[in-house]
Amino acid sequence: MTRPASFHEQLIEKLRKLLRSRQFVPGAKFLTEREIAERFDTSRPTANKALSSLVSTGLLEFRQGAGTFVRESVLDYDLQHLVSFTEKAKAAGKKPSTQVITLKKLSAASAPSAVAQALHVPPAEPLLYLERVRLADGQPVIYERRHVVARFCMGMTKAEAKGSLYAFWTTRCRLTISGADESIRAVNASKSQAATLGIASNTACLLVIATGFLEGGAPLWHEETLYRSDAYEFRNQLGGVSSPKPAQGRMRLTQDEFPGSKQSA
Repeated sequence: MTRPASFHEQLIEKLRKLLRSRQFVPGAKFLTEREIAERFDTSRPTANKALSSLVSTGLLEFRQGAGTFVRESVLDYDLQHLVSFTEKAKAAGKKPSTQVITLKKLSAASAPSAVAQALHVPPAEPLLYLERVRLADGQPVIYERRHVVARFCMGMTKAEAKGSLYAFWTTRCRLTISGADESIRAVNASKSQAATLGIASNTACLLVIATGFLEGGAPLWHEETLYRSDAYEFRNQLGGVSSPKPAQGRMRLTQDEFPGSKQSA
């Protein structure tokens, strides 16, 4: 059963909608703690907590002696939640768009072995292969390659692939996404990747390799996504110090997940 949202969570969502409404453009001064408390009929400590949450997730920034402002320039990558690029770009005051380079069906046997292993599918399983470039205000910022288990989302068109896949899966396909396992590392863009993203060859980028899961644990997609480091900032909010736990990372000896990328020193 879904837990009802607390008032604090509801307030954060109301402030997010306010940011998406473009009433506050990037760089503009945002509501003060007092203004939030009065506008949404809450206490100032609750308003302060909501503001702090939006600062920690990168939607707002605090300037000493000046107040809280809507962040501009970089896009924020949420390390704790699956958030649509479309929504993130709009929240940052940018116009999102997508170029679909490839959308085709293939068998798992035709995909890289790492993909079939991550998706737990037999060689004959049909997959959708999707290659896209995501743009913010017309500037390429993400180069994405994604394999999706086709039986969960039959009939996807290029027009639908230009929008949010999360929205397509949850509304059109009525799927419930439970989350994703991902790894992030720095790579230098190859010549072809750099040309796609409009940057110089060997420019440092951030590579995200992720497998997404449906409720119940069935894998839905495996992606290899390259982010421009000059356009994106990866942010997270950490808790207090805890006792050491066994390492859960792994040493990577190959770079076959994203051919052409060079791991930076």
